[in-house]
Order: sequence, then C-alpha cells, then structure tokens
Amino acid sequence: MPTFVPRLNHLAEWKQDLVIAFGTWVLGVLVYVSGMQVLLNGPDDTPLWIRLSELTAICGLEMLRRKIPLALICALAVLAVDITFGPSLPILIVFTDFLYATTLYGSRRTSRLMIGVAAIGTIAVVCLALIFSQWRTAVLAAFALLPFLVTPVWWAANVRQQRDIADSERANAVQLATIGELDRKAAVAGERSKMARDLHDVIAGHLSAIAIQSEAALSMATADPKLSRQVLESVRENSVSALDEMRAMIGLLRADPSTGDTDFEATAPARLAELSKLVESARASGLEVQVGSVPDLSPHLPAAVDLTAYRIAQEALTNAAKHAAGGRAVLDIRADGGILTVEVRNDLRPGSGSGDDGGTGLGLLNMRERAAAVGGTLAAGPSGGGWLVRAELPLEGT
Repeated sequence: MPTFVPRLNHLAEWKQDLVIAFGTWVLGVLVYVSGMQVLLNGPDDTPLWIRLSELTAICGLEMLRRKIPLALICALAVLAVDITFGPSLPILIVFTDFLYATTLYGSRRTSRLMIGVAAIGTIAVVCLALIFSQWRTAVLAAFALLPFLVTPVWWAANVRQQRDIADSERANAVQLATIGELDRKAAVAGERSKMARDLHDVIAGHLSAIAIQSEAALSMATADPKLSRQVLESVRENSVSALDEMRAMIGLLRADPSTGDTDFEATAPARLAELSKLVESARASGLEVQVGSVPDLSPHLPAAVDLTAYRIAQEALTNAAKHAAGGRAVLDIRADGGILTVEVRNDLRPGSGSGDDGGTGLGLLNMRERAAAVGGTLAAGPSGGGWLVRAELPLEGT
C-alpha cells in the first residue's frame, strides 16, 4: 500500500546518516532518563549531563560514520571516556553502529581487518576471563560480546557480500545487454548485406541483360526480324524473372513472422537446374557462350551452394556480356573431391574493363562474399589473354 514516509535507502547518504544519528540520540536519551543504562552492578553515579554529553558527541559523530577510519577512531575515544565513568548501554550500542559502518563502507582490506579484529577480540576476552576468573564467567563474557562486537561485524560482512554479488550480477546483465545489442546490430548488418547482394544480382543480372538485349534488338530491328524476336523474348523472360524475384524479396521484407503475416507467394531461388535459361539470356545479349561440363548434381547439392553457384555464374556471364559483347565465353562447372568448381572464362576486347560491373567493384565483391558465406573461395583476374572467374565451393559442412 502507498506510504507517505520514504524508505531510508531512497534518501541521500547524508540524510540517511542524519536520520540514524537523530533516532539513536532520542532512544539514548530515553534510556538514560529511565535509568536503564547500567551495565555493571551498582548504581550509576555519573551526572546525567555527562552521559547526555557523551551521547550527543557519539551521535554527532554518526554523521561521519562513512568516513573510514576517522569516525571509528573518534567513536572509540568517546567509548573510552564512557568506560572511565562506567560503561553505559546507549554508548555501547551506538558504538556497534560504527563497527557495522566500518565493515560495510570501508575498503576490502579494512572489512577483512574488522572481521579479524572481532574474532581475535572475542578470543582474547574469553582467554582473559578463563585466566582471571572461572569458566562460567568466560562463557558469559563470550555471549556478552556477541551483540556488541561479533554480530555487527558479521552482519555488515554479510550485507557487503550480498551487495557485491548484486553489483556483479548487475554488471553482467549490462554486459549481456551490450553483447545482445551488438549481436542484433551485427545480424541487421548481415541481413542488409545479404539483401544488398540479392538486389545487386537482380539488377546487375536481369536488368543489365535487359538493357544489353534491348540495345541489340534496336540495332537489328530491320536486319533480322527473327533474331530480333528471339532477343525480345529473352528480354521479356528476364523482365518477368526480375519482377518475380523483386516481388519475393519485397514480400519477405514485409512479412512479420511474429504475427504470422506471411501473405505472399514465395518464389523459389534460382538453382543450377535453371542454368540453361541463364546461358540463353547471355547468348541473346550477343555473347557466344560455350558450355563445358555441367554435372547433374541439383538433387544432391546443398541449397546454399546451389544458389551461390548459380549467382556467381550469372554475375560472371553478365559482366562478360557487358564488357566483351560479341565475344566468346566458356562456362565450366564440375564437382571433384567434395568441391564444386565454377569457372567462367571470356575474351577481353581492346578497351574493355576488368570484367566487373561498370568498374564499381560490387560484382566481384558480391561474388566473393557469396563464396565466403558457404566456406568457399573466389578468384578473378586476367588469364591467357582473357578474364577468368573461378569459384571453389565445398559440398560438405555447408
């Protein structure tokens, strides 16, 4: 239920100490006024004003209870004065708070020292009682020290241990949250990179082929109607494929698996089984494509390797058609020793580029990233007067 009194630990430290000092002073005054302060046999002959002065002094020092070890030393001096006049209960009780504060707020070394002092002090008092008195007196002395020496130190050590554990757990939680946020950002960056590769494949593959084939169709519109029609059919096929892939990607981006909102018709990603369409599209772009060995491994290929091999072949043939139009390219795909090798070799014409997409470097970068994503490698560069793209993709462990 709601309360109008704030909890003590919600206050500032100096306010907490002020409340503790004032509260102990009031209780001490009540004890002295009632005459319950006597610890030893016999009446307390010390004037009340001396007792209240001692109480006021030690309660005033409680405002400094976190100043280690100054507060404890000053409180010990007040305790010595009180013992000189005859030990009284309020001063001894307030002194236990200084033992508690020193153990709790002091350094680790100070805290361990206080535990040792409490243990050694208890043993020393018991030994002295055994030497100078009977064993019953020693037992009573040991029990008398428990609430005034052992208990505050033990309690403070336990509170400190729990506080350290809570701080450690809190720090671990912050670290885990930081790591989780970094993992989330890395996952987002990975997905962005993956989508960028897929978009590039659609644009650089299908749309570049459309642009090249359209230009070829315009140049041969009056020369060879049959060939022009074949090119236009290839343009249409590339357009439909590009639209299907773009629609599938947009559907994936709009889908929300958490709500089950997947109301779109997924399009299966391209595979090596559709390599013939890719070759026909490249030929329609004016590139003479010679297909070497292409083993029928589609049913046994891992899906990731199948898609990667197709995309690398698509990118390499698209670049060849763009930079070496009218030239010759050789496509060779083979599997040996658990490695699927994809090679595309094309002629380089005078003034042609490096075989990449418009010199931006994205084509080669995307191919390398795709190969690395399945644990493979890709090399591209001049070879024998032409340009060679060679990818090696592992068939196992993907």
